[in-house]
Formats: sequence, structure tokens, C-alpha cells
Amino acid sequence: MSLSTGRIPKYRKHSSGQARVTINGRDYLLGPHGTKTSKNEYDRVIAEFLASGRSPTFGIQQDAYTVAMLIRDYLSHARSYYGTDEASDYHRIIPALKPVKALYAKSNAADFGPTQIKAVRETMVRSGLTRQGVNRRIKLIVRAFKWAASEAKIPASVYETLRLGPSLKKGRTLAPESEPVTPVDMDTVEATLEQLSPVVADMVRVQLLIGCRPGEVCQLSRGCIDQSGDVWVARLSEHKTAHHGHDRLLFIGPETQAILSRYLSRDDISDDDSLFRPCDAVAIRRERDRQNRVTPLSCGNRPGRKYGAKGLRGSKAIKTAGDSYTVHSYRRAIHAACDRAFLPPPPLAQQKGETKTARDRRLTDSQKDALKQWQSDHRWSPNRLRHSRGTEVRRKYGLEGSQVTLGHKSADVTQVYAERDIELGKRIAREIG
Repeated sequence: MSLSTGRIPKYRKHSSGQARVTINGRDYLLGPHGTKTSKNEYDRVIAEFLASGRSPTFGIQQDAYTVAMLIRDYLSHARSYYGTDEASDYHRIIPALKPVKALYAKSNAADFGPTQIKAVRETMVRSGLTRQGVNRRIKLIVRAFKWAASEAKIPASVYETLRLGPSLKKGRTLAPESEPVTPVDMDTVEATLEQLSPVVADMVRVQLLIGCRPGEVCQLSRGCIDQSGDVWVARLSEHKTAHHGHDRLLFIGPETQAILSRYLSRDDISDDDSLFRPCDAVAIRRERDRQNRVTPLSCGNRPGRKYGAKGLRGSKAIKTAGDSYTVHSYRRAIHAACDRAFLPPPPLAQQKGETKTARDRRLTDSQKDALKQWQSDHRWSPNRLRHSRGTEVRRKYGLEGSQVTLGHKSADVTQVYAERDIELGKRIAREIG
């Protein structure tokens, strides 16, 4: 039977005189109807059903549980457990499981073993994934089978066998190596800053000075920054290693404080609002456009509205700037600035008065590929700023200083060592942050 999320299967009487409950079309006989024993059994079955998240495969026998069912159940779990924001693992799990579904959707999940996962891995290699990318996706697949084993949907031996499989080794596979993340050249950063909005430019400067991750600079707020000392300390509640119980402290020195002060002194944001907001960047751009406007206000487009060839665009076509940057929107803003800062040679570049759409129509397929390669070679991503900072700090303060600044933790850190870390972090921020 099909159940909505608000319904709980009822305690009913079977024609045999026993109590029963029907879940997913399967009857569970509970004992003599009306007895305390049958009601306790009903409570147990319902508790297990609810604990499964009302799974449509609850109660199915392991020999009838297919790989497609496992994928559906695990994605439902991952959606609620990891969330669906842009940085969530949920969006990495989906492509990892695609080749599994394509090859073995109708197969019994209990029969999935080393031979099957090797076939999936070879499919990934042939698709052009890097060795590191293949290994990451295989780990996500094994994690899915681990979850299924923990839910008693498949035998635990399936997961135990899969986890013993070796990862691809460098030099022993046809899969290419991924390019290492390297520091970005400062001349390149300066050229890009000239093409960025003032808000995103300040985000780049702050990230470069304190060595934080892109997601950490996006979530900086007034409430997370302790401004009581000469070195400010930002304590982040959400970060990459928060689920391990690690604290993430950002040490903010005088140079960074000068940048942040312009945002911290504002009265129109609360303590929980992000300091760097896309809506502010849009407001600055619109004000600049208003000052440079030549057409009288009584003619042409109204400020803040866009008109196309067929008149005013629908409300759905006009995007509203958000209240906080994400890792992806932050990166896209930098990539767009790189495209403006490092123009491709003719005929790949836009001609005077030419739109991007008109340029794309003009270019041949080979020229489009060349343009794409040019942009890829001249773009940089914000995570490279973190590597630049780490390289500089390590050169001046050694490996320990770099570890503290970048927030890297080891499993056996003691409280005394953590206190020394904080003092070292403050010293680095005081001198060069």
C-alpha cells in the first residue's frame, strides 16, 4: 500500500483472528487481536518502519532488494542527511552512483562485489575521469553500500568485501592525474581585482590575508568575530571539519581589520548576516550605472529593469541578488572577472559592439574550443588563494605556522598544543595579517 508521510499504518484484525499491520503491501501478523502482546508487536514494527524513514522497501527480503532500490533509498537518506546546498556531498553522490545504476540497476544488491565495482571503476576511467576523481567516487559508492548494510538491507559481508578493494595507484592506471592546486601569481590576482566588484574584491583580499577557505570567507558575519583584542578572532560554527568536533578559528590582523571595518560598522545588517552580500555588489553597480547614465530618466530603461528585443522580460527572468555568496557564486564572479581581465586574441575576442551571443554564432566549433581552452588557462579559483597564503606563511614561520593559519588539525592534538596554536596564530596575524 502507498503511504503519505503523514499516515501511520493501522492496527487491524486479520480474518484469522490475529492482529495485523500492512506496510508496503505486506501483512505483518502480530498475534491474537486485542492482546497486549500484539499491540507491543505493532509498536515494534511501526517503530522500525519510522526509523527506516518510511522507506518504500521496508520489509523487503534481501534476495529481492535490487541495486536500483539501494540507490533510491540511499539518495533519499543523503538528501536529508547532507542537505542539498551547493557544497553538499549529495551532489557528488549522484554522479558517483550513475554508472552503478547504468550497469547493475536490476541486479541483486547482495550480489554486488569486487567484480562489479571493478567494472564500474573501468567505466569511470574510460569516461576520462582522473585517478583521484575515480578513487573519490568509488569511496562514495562503498559508502552507499555501507549505509545499506547498516540498515540490514544487504549482508554486512558485501560492504566488508567492497572496502578491501585497493584504490588506483599513481603510474599503474590509464586514468590521468589531476592537476595539483598551486598558488596563484599575485600579478594575476591584481589584474583580476581591477575587474571585480568592490565587494568581491574585498573578499579576495580578506581570504588572501587570513588564508581561509572560500566557504569560510562567504560566511563571515559580525556575530562570529571577537573584536576585543588587538588581533580579532573569528570562530566559525560551520566549516569543513566541524563534524569531527574541530574548532575553526580565523586570526584577523590589522590589515584585514581595516577592510572588514567598513562592513562591520554598517547599521543595516544584523550580527548573523553575511558581511559580503551579492545584493550590495548589485547596488554598487547600479549606482555606478546611474551616475554614468546619459539617457534621461524619462526615456529608455528604468533603473534596475532590463528590456529585451520583445519588450519587458517576465518577472521570472529577472534574478534577485541574494544576501550571501556561495562558494560557487564567489568562484563564478572571479572567473567572469578573469575573462574580462585576460582577453583572448582575435578572432576569439568580442568585437566592438558585439554581444557574447553574436560572437558565439560567429565562431566555428574549433574556435569555440580554442576560446574555452584560453579561458580555462587564464582563470583561477579562490581556493588557490589559500595555497598562496599557506606558502607565504610556511616560508616565514615554518610548517607549524602554516598548519595553524590554514586550520589543519591532527587527531592527537592536546589542549596545551591548541593553546600554543592560538598564540602562534595571533602572532602571524599581528605581523602580516
